[in-house]
Amino acid sequence: MPWLLNLVYLLLLAAVTPVLVWQRIVRGKRRPGLWTKLNGRLDRRDDHNRLVWFHAVSVGEVLQLEPVIQSCRERWPDWTIQVTTTTHTGHELAIQRFPDCRVDWFPLDFSWSVRRAIRRIRPDLIALVELELWPNFILAAHRDGIPLALINGRISESSFRGYRRLKWLFGRLLPCFDRLIVQNQAYAERLEALGAPPDRTHVAGSIKYDRVETRRDCPAVQDLATQLGIPHHAPVFVAGSTQDPEERLALEAWLEARKTHPNLRLILVPRHPDRFDSVAEMVVSMGHSPLRRSQHNTGEPPADHHDVVLLDTIGELASCWGLADVAFVGGSLTNRGGQNMIEPAAYGAAVLFGPNTQNFQDIVEELLERGGARVVADGTALTQRLCELLDDSTTASALGEAARGLVFSRQGATATTLGILEDILPDHSISMTTASGSQTADAA
Repeated sequence: MPWLLNLVYLLLLAAVTPVLVWQRIVRGKRRPGLWTKLNGRLDRRDDHNRLVWFHAVSVGEVLQLEPVIQSCRERWPDWTIQVTTTTHTGHELAIQRFPDCRVDWFPLDFSWSVRRAIRRIRPDLIALVELELWPNFILAAHRDGIPLALINGRISESSFRGYRRLKWLFGRLLPCFDRLIVQNQAYAERLEALGAPPDRTHVAGSIKYDRVETRRDCPAVQDLATQLGIPHHAPVFVAGSTQDPEERLALEAWLEARKTHPNLRLILVPRHPDRFDSVAEMVVSMGHSPLRRSQHNTGEPPADHHDVVLLDTIGELASCWGLADVAFVGGSLTNRGGQNMIEPAAYGAAVLFGPNTQNFQDIVEELLERGGARVVADGTALTQRLCELLDDSTTASALGEAARGLVFSRQGATATTLGILEDILPDHSISMTTASGSQTADAA
């Protein structure tokens, strides 16, 4: 199988190479870490401590690791922690958030890349976040006898339908895992239908609930409010993790709401950094001059007044939700399938999102059942609901409290997850023997 997969990957790489070259020449788009990913030459580990390797694809998964790594430090203080990412934004955030960890790129799934990466890292435990199933990597780790786990696992209904066509492949990969730790029973049943061993599949809840801040008076939120020039008395509408055309729809809703709430502030947080400039241009074209966070990061309030803020930085959305009286979660009026709505819910914001939230269906269902959110069908409905919530603070507060209560009731998944992982940790003497042998093999 490895060489067949290599052939498939090489054909795909050949197909996309012209696009990558065009993006580099025409748009100046660099892809840091590509050579490291291709050849698997991650920074070699020289110590003989035990090591746990966490892989988080991008920004969202990196943020999920915060409570896990903090708990690892408390439980296993002598362990080395390795974090790998796939995307550039995820890599930058991991370096920022985990300065005491080893941070590197995840190898492309060529057999030579993953074998070399594993030899150079010499992990005692590998944990993949959510649903990262790279066949060559999984098979290589399994052949080397390295305990392998999936943490905070999730598989949406739409993904499950597609994966069923490859059940023959998943039926070989999933039994390679020593533990498959998922967020809810529905995800567990879907993985088992694809071939996951029931005795290794565990439901622990969602780690996302553990990493969220719930206090609006925390320093991160208060500092951000000061630096964005947002006074305590001003209502705030945050449209976060948005895609085109959701920023325009949010701006139009804000313009309408300002007719009766003239001090309402708007904060736009596009999902993808490569759209920051185009969103800024759109705001200007509609007659407003946005405060760009990237251009005002001095720690002091801005000199000029701005009613619209463009949060064009990475990793600050979590704190920004703490400023929201009303929060619209993007990717839900497009075909993206929605974005994480737990963070604004944790602060007690009145949460709104569109109908396309299949990526977070379980969270959405719980929020709606508890009366902790509202669905808006389109831009017109977004405008109407925003105005209603600003006019009726009692209803807005009830929405927020219901959402916040849900978050509190779902916390604790991190402790459960680490307890399950401890069951598959190798004996220390075995770990040291394996480490010494792997280092000799790599040096050869």
